Amino acid sequence: MLTTYVHYGLLIALAIALLFAAFTDIRSRQISNKLNLAIAIAAPVFWWSSGLALWPDVAIQFGVAILAFAILAAMFAAGLMGGGDVKLLTALALWIEPYSFLQLCIVMALAGGVLTVVMGAWHFLRRQKERLAIPYGVAIAFGGLWVLAFNYLPQAGGVA
Repeated sequence: MLTTYVHYGLLIALAIALLFAAFTDIRSRQISNKLNLAIAIAAPVFWWSSGLALWPDVAIQFGVAILAFAILAAMFAAGLMGGGDVKLLTALALWIEPYSFLQLCIVMALAGGVLTVVMGAWHFLRRQKERLAIPYGVAIAFGGLWVLAFNYLPQAGGVA
């Protein structure tokens, strides 16, 4: 019973953290390292409340996070992604099981595409000359909240 309360409390905290990440990315085009660190540090408590075994469950979570970081760090090095976005997605990979993380990436990419088109149009209509900066934390948060809503809530058939 206690683990159930902890489990859902952590999911609510993660949802709030994602909203905060989106808001700060819109406002300042940065996602706080402290926020990303807090999300990553809370993952082991979430694993415990989810009943994950160290082997292979937690090992798989680490593997997905390491793979995500490697791919996203290469994207960062190529100038395709911001550092805060890389850290936020890596921290989320510690929380979300692999299939759902793939789902998050797909929803995030679709949301990011819509966000880019909307912001590009706004940028064009306002005839702004500076480089367009997309707050991709919004798309990441949308994907994360989508996955939480559809995969981790009991009425959605998610993990109880």
